[in-house]
Amino acid sequence: MTIEVKVPALPESVTEATVLGWHKQPGDRVERDENLVDIETDKVVLEVPAPRAGVLDKILKNEGDTVTANEVLARLEQAAASGEDEEATGTAQSAADHAGEGGVGTDGAAKSRGPQSTPAKAGAAGDERLSPAVRRMVTEHALDPSRIDGTGHSGRITKEDVQRYLAAQEEPRYNELKGQSAAAEAPWQQSTRAREPSEPQRTSLTDLRNRPERRAPMTRLRQRIAERLVEAQQTTAMLTTFNESNMRPIMELRRRHKERFERFYGIKLGIMSFFVKAAIEALKRFPAVNASIDGKDIIYHGYYDLGIAVATERGLLVPVLRDADQMSFAEIEKAIADFAHRARDGKISIDELTGGTFTLTNGGIFGSLLSTPILNPPQSGILGMHKIQDRPVVENGEIAVCPMMYLALSYDHRLIDGREAVQFLAMIKELIEDPSRLLLEI
Repeated sequence: MTIEVKVPALPESVTEATVLGWHKQPGDRVERDENLVDIETDKVVLEVPAPRAGVLDKILKNEGDTVTANEVLARLEQAAASGEDEEATGTAQSAADHAGEGGVGTDGAAKSRGPQSTPAKAGAAGDERLSPAVRRMVTEHALDPSRIDGTGHSGRITKEDVQRYLAAQEEPRYNELKGQSAAAEAPWQQSTRAREPSEPQRTSLTDLRNRPERRAPMTRLRQRIAERLVEAQQTTAMLTTFNESNMRPIMELRRRHKERFERFYGIKLGIMSFFVKAAIEALKRFPAVNASIDGKDIIYHGYYDLGIAVATERGLLVPVLRDADQMSFAEIEKAIADFAHRARDGKISIDELTGGTFTLTNGGIFGSLLSTPILNPPQSGILGMHKIQDRPVVENGEIAVCPMMYLALSYDHRLIDGREAVQFLAMIKELIEDPSRLLLEI
Protein backbone atom coordinates (compact mmCIF):
# COMPACT_ATOMS: atom_id res chain seq x y z
CA MET A 1 0.00 0.00 0.00
CA THR A 2 1.38 3.38 -1.04
CA ILE A 3 1.26 6.19 1.51
CA GLU A 4 1.83 9.82 0.53
CA VAL A 5 4.11 11.92 2.74
CA LYS A 6 2.78 15.49 2.63
CA VAL A 7 3.91 18.90 3.79
CA PRO A 8 2.21 19.60 7.14
CA ALA A 9 0.02 22.62 7.73
CA LEU A 10 2.25 25.69 7.71
CA PRO A 11 2.10 28.41 10.37
CA GLU A 12 -0.22 31.33 9.87
CA SER A 13 1.06 33.93 7.40
CA VAL A 14 3.54 31.39 5.95
CA THR A 15 2.61 30.32 2.41
CA GLU A 16 5.59 28.19 1.40
CA ALA A 17 8.66 26.41 2.70
CA THR A 18 11.94 24.96 1.44
CA VAL A 19 13.08 21.35 1.66
CA LEU A 20 16.09 21.54 3.97
CA GLY A 21 17.37 17.96 4.01
CA TRP A 22 16.28 14.33 3.81
CA HIS A 23 17.19 11.93 6.59
CA LYS A 24 16.21 8.88 4.52
CA GLN A 25 16.79 7.80 0.93
CA PRO A 26 14.69 5.61 -1.40
CA GLY A 27 14.81 2.02 -0.24
CA ASP A 28 15.44 2.91 3.39
CA ARG A 29 13.29 1.29 6.05
CA VAL A 30 11.45 3.81 8.25
CA GLU A 31 9.40 3.52 11.40
CA ARG A 32 6.19 5.32 12.16
CA ASP A 33 6.74 8.90 13.40
CA GLU A 34 10.44 8.73 12.43
CA ASN A 35 11.62 12.06 11.00
CA LEU A 36 11.98 11.77 7.22
CA VAL A 37 12.79 15.31 6.15
CA ASP A 38 13.21 18.83 7.52
CA ILE A 39 11.50 21.75 5.81
CA GLU A 40 12.36 25.36 6.53
CA THR A 41 9.97 28.28 6.67
CA ASP A 42 11.06 31.86 7.12
CA LYS A 43 10.64 31.43 10.87
CA VAL A 44 11.11 27.82 11.99
CA VAL A 45 12.28 24.39 10.83
CA LEU A 46 9.54 21.76 10.74
CA GLU A 47 10.05 18.00 10.93
CA VAL A 48 7.96 15.75 8.69
CA PRO A 49 7.51 12.32 10.32
CA ALA A 50 6.58 9.08 8.58
CA PRO A 51 2.81 8.50 8.84
CA ARG A 52 3.33 4.72 8.76
CA ALA A 53 6.13 2.20 9.05
CA GLY A 54 7.46 0.97 5.75
CA VAL A 55 10.02 1.61 3.03
CA LEU A 56 10.66 4.98 1.38
CA ASP A 57 9.76 4.38 -2.25
CA LYS A 58 10.31 7.70 -4.04
CA ILE A 59 11.32 11.23 -3.15
CA LEU A 60 9.34 13.81 -5.12
CA LYS A 61 10.81 16.99 -3.66
CA ASN A 62 14.58 17.36 -3.36
CA GLU A 63 16.72 19.57 -1.16
CA GLY A 64 16.23 23.22 -2.06
CA ASP A 65 12.80 22.74 -3.64
CA THR A 66 9.98 25.10 -2.68
CA VAL A 67 6.84 23.43 -1.34
CA THR A 68 3.42 24.45 -0.03
CA ALA A 69 1.06 23.01 2.57
CA ASN A 70 -0.28 19.50 1.81
CA GLU A 71 2.02 19.10 -1.19
CA VAL A 72 3.31 15.54 -1.63
CA LEU A 73 6.98 15.20 -0.64
CA ALA A 74 7.49 11.47 -1.10
CA ARG A 75 5.78 8.10 -1.39
CA LEU A 76 6.09 5.39 1.21
CA GLU A 77 5.35 1.70 0.74
CA GLN A 78 3.64 0.55 3.90
CA ALA A 79 5.22 -2.43 5.64
CA ALA A 80 3.54 -5.77 4.92
CA ALA A 81 1.37 -7.11 7.71
CA SER A 82 2.53 -10.09 9.77
CA GLY A 83 2.09 -13.39 7.85
CA GLU A 84 1.73 -11.71 4.43
CA ASP A 85 3.64 -13.11 1.51
CA GLU A 86 6.85 -11.07 1.37
CA GLU A 87 7.61 -12.27 -2.12
CA ALA A 88 4.25 -10.96 -3.36
CA THR A 89 4.61 -7.51 -1.86
CA GLY A 90 8.38 -7.12 -2.14
CA THR A 91 8.29 -4.45 0.56
CA ALA A 92 9.63 -6.40 3.48
CA GLN A 93 12.34 -7.97 1.32
CA SER A 94 13.42 -4.53 0.12
CA ALA A 95 13.75 -3.35 3.72
CA ALA A 96 15.72 -6.45 4.66
CA ASP A 97 18.07 -6.08 1.70
CA HIS A 98 18.73 -2.46 2.60
CA ALA A 99 19.49 -3.37 6.19
CA GLY A 100 22.68 -4.99 4.85
CA GLU A 101 23.97 -8.51 4.56
CA GLY A 102 24.52 -10.06 7.92
CA GLY A 103 21.61 -8.07 9.39
CA VAL A 104 18.25 -9.30 10.67
CA GLY A 105 15.33 -9.85 8.28
CA THR A 106 11.76 -8.76 8.87
CA ASP A 107 10.87 -12.23 10.15
CA GLY A 108 13.54 -11.90 12.85
CA ALA A 109 15.80 -14.61 11.39
CA ALA A 110 19.49 -13.76 11.25
CA LYS A 111 21.03 -13.64 7.78
CA SER A 112 24.54 -14.86 7.08
CA ARG A 113 27.06 -12.20 6.17
CA GLY A 114 28.20 -12.27 2.58
CA PRO A 115 30.90 -10.35 0.75
CA GLN A 116 30.08 -6.66 0.47
CA SER A 117 30.16 -5.03 -2.94
CA THR A 118 32.21 -1.94 -3.68
CA PRO A 119 30.06 1.20 -3.66
CA ALA A 120 29.03 2.30 -7.12
CA LYS A 121 30.07 5.61 -8.57
CA ALA A 122 27.79 8.25 -10.00
CA GLY A 123 28.17 9.38 -13.57
CA ALA A 124 27.96 12.92 -14.83
CA ALA A 125 27.02 15.92 -12.74
CA GLY A 126 23.44 15.65 -13.98
CA ASP A 127 23.13 12.05 -12.68
CA GLU A 128 19.79 11.47 -11.00
CA ARG A 129 21.62 9.94 -8.06
CA LEU A 130 23.04 13.33 -7.13
CA SER A 131 20.84 15.33 -4.77
CA PRO A 132 20.58 19.09 -5.46
CA ALA A 133 22.88 19.85 -2.53
CA VAL A 134 25.54 17.38 -3.74
CA ARG A 135 25.16 18.61 -7.33
CA ARG A 136 25.83 22.18 -6.15
CA MET A 137 28.98 21.10 -4.32
CA VAL A 138 30.20 19.17 -7.37
CA THR A 139 29.57 22.15 -9.64
CA GLU A 140 31.11 24.72 -7.26
CA HIS A 141 34.35 22.74 -6.95
CA ALA A 142 34.38 21.58 -10.60
CA LEU A 143 34.57 17.91 -9.57
CA ASP A 144 34.12 14.77 -11.62
CA PRO A 145 31.47 12.67 -9.80
CA SER A 146 32.79 9.50 -11.39
CA ARG A 147 35.93 9.86 -9.25
CA ILE A 148 34.00 10.07 -5.99
CA ASP A 149 33.08 6.91 -4.11
CA GLY A 150 29.41 7.00 -3.16
CA THR A 151 28.64 5.39 0.19
CA GLY A 152 24.92 6.11 0.17
CA HIS A 153 22.20 3.67 -0.81
CA SER A 154 22.71 2.19 -4.31
CA GLY A 155 25.97 4.09 -4.62
CA ARG A 156 24.49 7.55 -4.06
CA ILE A 157 27.06 10.25 -3.43
CA THR A 158 26.42 12.08 -0.17
CA LYS A 159 27.69 15.47 0.97
CA GLU A 160 30.05 13.66 3.34
CA ASP A 161 31.51 11.74 0.38
CA VAL A 162 32.25 15.02 -1.42
CA GLN A 163 33.79 16.54 1.72
CA ARG A 164 36.05 13.50 2.19
CA TYR A 165 37.10 13.68 -1.44
CA LEU A 166 37.94 17.40 -1.15
CA ALA A 167 39.92 16.77 2.03
CA ALA A 168 41.88 14.00 0.30
CA GLN A 169 42.70 16.37 -2.58
CA GLU A 170 43.87 19.13 -0.25
CA GLU A 171 46.22 16.97 1.83
CA PRO A 172 48.92 16.43 -0.88
CA ARG A 173 48.85 20.16 -1.64
CA TYR A 174 49.24 20.99 2.06
CA ASN A 175 52.21 18.64 2.36
CA GLU A 176 53.78 20.18 -0.73
CA LEU A 177 53.45 23.70 0.64
CA LYS A 178 54.74 22.55 4.02
CA GLY A 179 57.82 21.08 2.36
CA GLN A 180 58.43 24.26 0.41
CA SER A 181 58.15 26.28 3.60
CA ALA A 182 60.65 24.08 5.42
CA ALA A 183 63.13 24.31 2.55
CA ALA A 184 62.85 28.08 2.29
CA GLU A 185 65.78 30.17 3.37
CA ALA A 186 65.48 31.60 6.89
CA PRO A 187 65.09 35.39 7.20
CA TRP A 188 68.33 35.78 9.18
CA GLN A 189 70.23 33.98 6.42
CA GLN A 190 68.89 36.42 3.87
CA SER A 191 69.90 39.42 5.99
CA THR A 192 73.62 38.45 5.87
CA ARG A 193 74.00 39.38 2.20
CA ALA A 194 72.98 42.29 0.05
CA ARG A 195 69.57 42.13 -1.48
CA GLU A 196 68.92 43.26 -4.99
CA PRO A 197 65.71 45.21 -5.61
CA SER A 198 63.11 43.20 -7.43
CA GLU A 199 60.18 44.33 -9.50
CA PRO A 200 56.80 44.25 -7.78
CA GLN A 201 54.83 41.09 -8.39
CA ARG A 202 52.01 41.59 -10.81
CA THR A 203 48.74 39.69 -10.70
CA SER A 204 47.22 38.80 -14.04
CA LEU A 205 43.50 38.80 -14.77
CA THR A 206 43.71 35.03 -15.14
CA ASP A 207 45.05 34.72 -11.58
CA LEU A 208 42.18 36.83 -10.26
CA ARG A 209 39.65 34.62 -12.01
CA ASN A 210 41.13 31.52 -10.40
CA ARG A 211 40.68 32.75 -6.84
CA PRO A 212 38.19 30.58 -4.92
CA GLU A 213 34.62 31.73 -4.44
CA ARG A 214 31.53 29.95 -3.24
CA ARG A 215 27.94 30.89 -4.00
CA ALA A 216 25.21 29.63 -1.68
CA PRO A 217 21.49 30.48 -1.59
CA MET A 218 20.18 32.39 1.41
CA THR A 219 18.08 30.30 3.75
CA ARG A 220 14.47 31.33 4.21
CA LEU A 221 15.25 32.44 7.75
CA ARG A 222 18.15 34.60 6.53
CA GLN A 223 15.93 36.10 3.82
CA ARG A 224 13.27 36.91 6.42
CA ILE A 225 15.85 38.46 8.76
CA ALA A 226 17.11 40.64 5.90
CA GLU A 227 13.56 41.75 5.07
CA ARG A 228 12.81 42.60 8.70
CA LEU A 229 16.01 44.60 9.14
CA VAL A 230 15.40 46.63 6.00
CA GLU A 231 11.76 47.11 7.05
CA ALA A 232 12.87 48.43 10.45
CA GLN A 233 15.26 50.90 8.85
CA GLN A 234 12.70 52.14 6.31
CA THR A 235 9.51 52.30 8.38
CA THR A 236 10.71 53.56 11.77
CA ALA A 237 12.45 56.71 12.97
CA MET A 238 15.08 54.70 14.83
CA LEU A 239 17.45 56.39 17.24
CA THR A 240 19.82 54.98 19.88
CA THR A 241 20.77 56.34 23.27
CA PHE A 242 23.61 54.97 25.43
CA ASN A 243 24.52 54.63 29.08
CA GLU A 244 26.74 52.39 31.18
CA SER A 245 26.19 50.36 34.31
CA ASN A 246 28.44 49.21 37.11
CA MET A 247 27.95 45.44 37.24
CA ARG A 248 29.72 44.94 40.56
CA PRO A 249 26.54 44.80 42.74
CA ILE A 250 25.00 42.07 40.58
CA MET A 251 28.27 40.14 40.34
CA GLU A 252 28.67 40.25 44.12
CA LEU A 253 25.07 39.13 44.62
CA ARG A 254 25.55 36.24 42.21
CA ARG A 255 28.84 35.26 43.85
CA ARG A 256 27.19 35.03 47.27
CA HIS A 257 24.11 33.10 46.21
CA LYS A 258 24.86 31.29 42.94
CA GLU A 259 25.62 27.89 44.52
CA ARG A 260 22.54 27.92 46.77
CA PHE A 261 20.41 29.22 43.90
CA GLU A 262 21.54 26.41 41.61
CA ARG A 263 21.00 23.74 44.26
CA PHE A 264 17.54 25.05 45.08
CA TYR A 265 16.25 25.71 41.56
CA GLY A 266 18.42 23.47 39.39
CA ILE A 267 19.52 26.36 37.15
CA LYS A 268 22.44 28.79 37.22
CA LEU A 269 21.81 32.41 38.17
CA GLY A 270 22.81 34.55 35.19
CA ILE A 271 22.58 38.26 34.54
CA MET A 272 19.74 38.08 31.99
CA SER A 273 17.09 37.60 34.67
CA PHE A 274 18.23 40.84 36.34
CA PHE A 275 17.94 42.75 33.08
CA VAL A 276 14.54 41.23 32.34
CA LYS A 277 13.31 42.32 35.77
CA ALA A 278 14.86 45.77 35.37
CA ALA A 279 13.32 46.18 31.90
CA ILE A 280 9.86 45.28 33.23
CA GLU A 281 10.05 47.83 36.02
CA ALA A 282 11.24 50.50 33.58
CA LEU A 283 8.47 49.60 31.10
CA LYS A 284 5.88 50.03 33.85
CA ARG A 285 7.12 53.57 34.45
CA PHE A 286 7.42 54.42 30.72
CA PRO A 287 4.52 52.65 28.99
CA ALA A 288 5.29 54.26 25.61
CA VAL A 289 8.39 52.04 25.33
CA ASN A 290 6.10 49.02 25.73
CA ALA A 291 3.66 50.32 23.09
CA SER A 292 3.50 50.00 19.31
CA ILE A 293 2.15 51.98 16.37
CA ASP A 294 -0.69 50.61 14.25
CA GLY A 295 -1.45 53.01 11.44
CA LYS A 296 -2.47 56.25 13.12
CA ASP A 297 -3.15 54.57 16.46
CA ILE A 298 -0.91 53.81 19.43
CA ILE A 299 -1.46 50.45 21.11
CA TYR A 300 -0.49 50.49 24.78
CA HIS A 301 0.06 46.91 25.91
CA GLY A 302 -1.10 46.05 29.41
CA TYR A 303 1.20 43.04 29.54
CA TYR A 304 4.92 42.43 29.26
CA ASP A 305 5.95 39.89 26.61
CA LEU A 306 9.70 40.22 26.31
CA GLY A 307 11.61 38.87 23.34
CA ILE A 308 15.02 37.32 24.09
CA ALA A 309 17.39 37.29 21.10
CA VAL A 310 19.05 33.88 20.62
CA ALA A 311 21.85 33.31 18.11
CA THR A 312 21.78 30.05 16.13
CA GLU A 313 23.73 28.69 13.18
CA ARG A 314 20.72 29.47 10.98
CA GLY A 315 20.37 33.04 12.18
CA LEU A 316 18.93 35.13 14.99
CA LEU A 317 15.68 34.01 16.61
CA VAL A 318 13.67 36.00 19.16
CA PRO A 319 11.44 33.72 21.24
CA VAL A 320 9.10 35.52 23.61
CA LEU A 321 8.75 35.29 27.39
CA ARG A 322 4.98 35.61 27.88
CA ASP A 323 3.85 37.60 30.91
CA ALA A 324 7.45 37.99 32.04
CA ASP A 325 6.33 40.28 34.88
CA GLN A 326 4.73 37.28 36.57
CA MET A 327 7.86 35.13 36.43
CA SER A 328 10.46 34.65 39.17
CA PHE A 329 14.21 34.90 38.64
CA ALA A 330 14.47 31.10 38.44
CA GLU A 331 11.58 30.83 35.98
CA ILE A 332 13.16 33.44 33.75
CA GLU A 333 16.55 31.72 33.79
CA LYS A 334 14.98 28.32 33.02
CA ALA A 335 12.89 29.73 30.19
CA ILE A 336 15.89 31.47 28.58
CA ALA A 337 18.06 28.34 28.86
CA ASP A 338 15.25 26.30 27.31
CA PHE A 339 14.89 28.81 24.47
CA ALA A 340 18.60 28.69 23.72
CA HIS A 341 18.70 24.88 23.67
CA ARG A 342 15.61 24.42 21.51
CA ALA A 343 16.44 27.29 19.16
CA ARG A 344 19.78 25.71 18.27
CA ASP A 345 18.01 22.38 17.68
CA GLY A 346 15.34 24.03 15.53
CA LYS A 347 12.58 23.13 18.01
CA ILE A 348 11.16 26.59 18.63
CA SER A 349 7.51 26.78 17.57
CA ILE A 350 6.07 29.60 15.50
CA ASP A 351 3.84 30.68 18.40
CA GLU A 352 6.90 31.28 20.57
CA LEU A 353 8.31 33.68 17.97
CA THR A 354 5.11 35.66 17.54
CA GLY A 355 4.33 38.90 19.29
CA GLY A 356 6.47 40.53 21.94
CA THR A 357 6.29 44.07 23.26
CA PHE A 358 10.01 44.70 23.92
CA THR A 359 13.27 42.89 23.13
CA LEU A 360 16.58 42.30 24.91
CA THR A 361 19.73 41.25 23.07
CA ASN A 362 23.13 40.47 24.60
CA GLY A 363 25.97 40.92 22.14
CA GLY A 364 28.39 40.88 25.05
CA ILE A 365 28.51 37.08 25.06
CA PHE A 366 30.31 37.33 21.69
CA GLY A 367 32.64 40.11 22.86
CA SER A 368 30.74 43.15 21.55
CA LEU A 369 31.73 46.26 23.48
CA LEU A 370 29.20 48.65 21.94
CA SER A 371 26.54 48.41 19.23
CA THR A 372 23.24 49.90 18.06
CA PRO A 373 20.59 47.15 18.06
CA ILE A 374 17.91 47.30 15.37
CA LEU A 375 14.23 47.40 16.29
CA ASN A 376 12.04 44.34 15.93
CA PRO A 377 8.84 45.81 14.39
CA PRO A 378 6.19 46.54 15.47
CA GLN A 379 7.99 46.92 18.80
CA SER A 380 9.17 50.41 19.69
CA GLY A 381 12.21 49.58 21.80
CA ILE A 382 15.11 47.13 22.12
CA LEU A 383 17.78 46.99 24.84
CA GLY A 384 21.32 46.05 23.85
CA MET A 385 23.65 44.59 26.47
CA HIS A 386 27.39 44.32 25.95
CA LYS A 387 30.65 42.92 27.23
CA ILE A 388 31.51 43.44 30.91
CA GLN A 389 34.90 45.13 31.00
CA ASP A 390 36.99 46.57 33.85
CA ARG A 391 37.28 50.34 33.45
CA PRO A 392 38.35 53.20 35.73
CA VAL A 393 35.38 55.11 37.13
CA VAL A 394 34.90 57.70 39.85
CA GLU A 395 33.21 56.40 43.01
CA ASN A 396 32.72 58.68 46.01
CA GLY A 397 35.27 61.12 44.61
CA GLU A 398 37.93 58.46 44.07
CA ILE A 399 39.05 56.54 40.99
CA ALA A 400 38.22 52.84 41.15
CA VAL A 401 38.36 49.97 38.68
CA CYS A 402 34.88 48.50 38.21
CA PRO A 403 33.29 45.92 35.91
CA MET A 404 31.31 48.13 33.55
CA MET A 405 28.81 47.38 30.79
CA TYR A 406 27.68 49.73 28.05
CA LEU A 407 23.91 49.75 27.53
CA ALA A 408 22.16 50.80 24.32
CA LEU A 409 18.46 51.53 23.83
CA SER A 410 17.24 51.80 20.25
CA TYR A 411 13.75 53.27 20.02
CA ASP A 412 11.18 54.50 17.53
CA HIS A 413 11.33 58.29 17.74
CA ARG A 414 7.84 58.55 16.22
CA LEU A 415 6.41 57.27 19.48
CA ILE A 416 9.11 57.76 22.11
CA ASP A 417 10.63 61.14 22.87
CA GLY A 418 14.31 61.48 23.64
CA ARG A 419 13.55 62.44 27.23
CA GLU A 420 11.57 59.24 27.79
CA ALA A 421 14.25 57.10 26.15
CA VAL A 422 17.05 58.59 28.24
CA GLN A 423 15.06 58.29 31.47
CA PHE A 424 14.05 54.71 30.62
CA LEU A 425 17.67 53.67 30.15
CA ALA A 426 18.76 55.58 33.26
CA MET A 427 16.10 53.67 35.24
CA ILE A 428 17.54 50.34 34.05
CA LYS A 429 21.03 51.51 35.04
CA GLU A 430 19.82 52.45 38.53
CA LEU A 431 18.04 49.13 39.05
CA ILE A 432 21.04 47.10 37.89
CA GLU A 433 23.37 49.04 40.16
CA ASP A 434 21.00 48.55 43.10
CA PRO A 435 19.44 45.10 42.51
CA SER A 436 17.74 45.11 45.92
CA ARG A 437 15.18 47.49 44.36
CA LEU A 438 14.21 44.71 41.95
CA LEU A 439 13.37 42.43 44.86
CA LEU A 440 11.42 45.16 46.65
CA GLU A 441 9.87 46.45 43.39
CA ILE A 442 10.64 50.07 44.23
